[in-house]
Parts: sequence; C-alpha cells; structure tokens
Amino acid sequence: MTFVQVIDCRTSRVDELNRLMDTWIERTRGRRTATHSIVGRDRADSTHIVEIVEFPSYEEARRNAELPETDRVFREMVALCDGTPRFTDLDVVRDEQLNKEAVRRFFDKAVNRGDVDAVDELCADDYREHDPGSSVDPLGLAESKEDAAKYIRAFRPTFIIESQVAEGDLVITRFTATGTHSAAFMGLAPTGRPVRISGHVTHRFTDGRIAEAWWNWDQLGLLAQVGLVEL
Repeated sequence: MTFVQVIDCRTSRVDELNRLMDTWIERTRGRRTATHSIVGRDRADSTHIVEIVEFPSYEEARRNAELPETDRVFREMVALCDGTPRFTDLDVVRDEQLNKEAVRRFFDKAVNRGDVDAVDELCADDYREHDPGSSVDPLGLAESKEDAAKYIRAFRPTFIIESQVAEGDLVITRFTATGTHSAAFMGLAPTGRPVRISGHVTHRFTDGRIAEAWWNWDQLGLLAQVGLVEL
C-alpha cells in the first residue's frame, strides 16, 4: 500500500530550506526510497510550509528514515524552523488520477467497444490529433473519428494498457493492440490474419477533457502483418 508522510512546519527561511532539500536529494542519490515530493507554501501565511513525501509502503519509508543523511538533514531542518516540524503518517486508501481514468475510458469505449462517438464527451471541441500514420497533421475531432473508424472496421482491435504515467496536464499510455484483418483495409481484401502492434500515446488535458494527442505506434509492423509491405 502506498504511504504518504506530511511534514508541517513554520519558517521564514524558505530559500535555505529548499537548498537543504536539494542537499538531501544529492546525498541520498541511489539509496532513498521516496518516490515523489511536493513542497507547498500557505497562501495565507508565507511562513507555513507543508511537504508531502510519497513512498511505495510504510516499510520503505522506515528504510528512508534510517539513512544517516535523512537524520542529519532533519536536524538541520529543525534548526531552520520555528519549532519542531509536525509529521503525519498516512496510509493511502484512495489514489485516483482522473486524467488517467479518462484515457482508460477513451480506449474502452471508443476503441474496444467500437463506439467512436464516445470521444465527443471525452474530447474538447477543438481537439487536435497528431499521428505519423496520417497524411494530415493535425487531425480535428471529426477527422480523427473517421480515421479511428477505418481501423476499427478493418481489425476490430482490442487495446491493452500496459502502463500509464501522468504529470501535470499530460498522460502517457503504453499499449498493445491485437485484432484480426476482417474487413478491407487500404484496398486490401480481408486476409483473416491476426495482427499485433505496440505503441504509446500522449494525451494533453484541458478542463478535464482531452485537448490534444500525439500517437506513436508500429504502423510499418501492421502493414507487414497483413502483407502490404515486406520487411
């Protein structure tokens, strides 16, 4: 279970505190178990600082705390603060990254279920799509739906999400797609051949909807599998 530690302190020496955190990061390189750190300043009180540190588990957090550099930096941190920092230990019971979930719905509804009109609720009206397999760049929402429908008709694909990474307004998804060449494609009559391709796509979000997408996938491999090109 993911574990989060919240460190709450007060200090007017924020710049020095930031430099101290840089020192800890450098000193623990290759050995620390913390995976994510956020430092925030209270808008209502500039001396109120909160740091949120994420770990894979409570046990990994304990390992991190036992590093000699962590103890040394903590003592230096106390010296910079107005009083002893307060620690809150949290077991994460819900971790929902909403943009990642929206991308999952995109693949499930628009591709795996073949409902390309589902993108109307998931994508912004001024959606733009970049795809090296298309002769037009960028594609608008209507054009991207037509392009997707062409592949769905020909292969009835199933997309499996292998991994996702989210940062800010971006979600990167690595996927594998399988299907069968069961309808005409690029002038080629259906061959009945199974196909399998891999790739990744980066989606950019605005106001909770997909505003832009950059696709990178094995188009050449797909063409070779149905016999349109030789490798």
